[in-house]
Amino acid sequence: MSAPDVPADCPVYDIDLYGDEVLQDPYLHYRVLRERGAVVWLPRNRLYVLSRFDDVRTALRNTAVFSSAHGVAANDAVNEMSRGTTLASDAPLHDRLRAIVAAPMLPRALADIKPQIEAEANRLVDDLLVRGQFDAVTDLAQHLPLTIVSKLVGLEDYGRGSMLRWAAATFDVLGTMNQRGCAGMAHVLEMRAYLDEGTIRDRLRPGSWGRRIFEAADRGEVEPQRCPVLMRDYLGPSLDTTIFATASLMLLFGRHQDQWDLVRGDPGLIPNAINEVLRLESPVRGFTRFVTADVAVGGVTIPAASRVLLLYASANRDERKWQDADRFDVRRRANDHLGFGNGPHMCAGLHLARLEMAALLQALVRKVRRFEIGEPVFALNNVLRGLASLPMRVLS
Repeated sequence: MSAPDVPADCPVYDIDLYGDEVLQDPYLHYRVLRERGAVVWLPRNRLYVLSRFDDVRTALRNTAVFSSAHGVAANDAVNEMSRGTTLASDAPLHDRLRAIVAAPMLPRALADIKPQIEAEANRLVDDLLVRGQFDAVTDLAQHLPLTIVSKLVGLEDYGRGSMLRWAAATFDVLGTMNQRGCAGMAHVLEMRAYLDEGTIRDRLRPGSWGRRIFEAADRGEVEPQRCPVLMRDYLGPSLDTTIFATASLMLLFGRHQDQWDLVRGDPGLIPNAINEVLRLESPVRGFTRFVTADVAVGGVTIPAASRVLLLYASANRDERKWQDADRFDVRRRANDHLGFGNGPHMCAGLHLARLEMAALLQALVRKVRRFEIGEPVFALNNVLRGLASLPMRVLS
């Protein structure tokens, strides 16, 4: 990845932000970035990074300068191959594509499936109470996305069975082309080949979200060749982000029983709890942007044609924005967090994610008195932050 000359007054932090050590425990490094300056140069990744709340939010809203049209990955190969997708586009193309993908995930549309999601959440919690011990990731957090949402997308068994693998790879390749990124590319190419098959439309369930994309093409709302591309938007964002946030909630409530007691005593705090976990343990660490013109941030001028990482996960712990920023507090008003991004590219599936998480918490509040957790194992992904495993025991 080429880069213009780095301004002499720009602070430098010599770490690999996509290395194993940082991924295992990133928050000290995020704090260092925030303390070094509003803009920091990462020589190992050849990226500028914005890590403070106000700067990241401002950049997300300024799409004319911080453009997505040149891709949002930290490597040139994926940025080139992803151009023209919902994630890697600006208005007006982005708005047209997003309207099609987001339609079944808007609140009015989700109202039809809300009873189904709530019923499945109750059934799941009842089953977990009988079992007593389980894994909070594979047995709890993955359940709703894999049993309900994946079917709504309309894929046949092979497609649904591959979604988690494809989703993880999709985010890995949006980082650097390290070992994880290179390994993920094979899975991404497999996903592309599966969706690009000429028979994919016929194999989608009638009435499904995937079939609706092709019907939008029939109405002239989108070019037919873009339909497989839009299908990919359902195979990543609808899964891992919600799964990781849900598992992180279980970890935090297991570590902070007093916070669970507050939510049990006042279920009206459930939306606060969801916002707080998205702030404190943001599932998406951040995406990059291409700078279209020289832009000054905090006294440093970032040259045009630079690649800038907008670090949501650091912004969400910025001491300038949040009091006692590293503390989990379900009474905190954190509705303006950046866990779903911000601006035109704000996560299209945010309403679905909130619905799934709220349904689970409502069922747990009614039936679970206490969580006891074992040792968490964190997944290593270039762009995502979340758990691979968390042994758990629930007490009613």
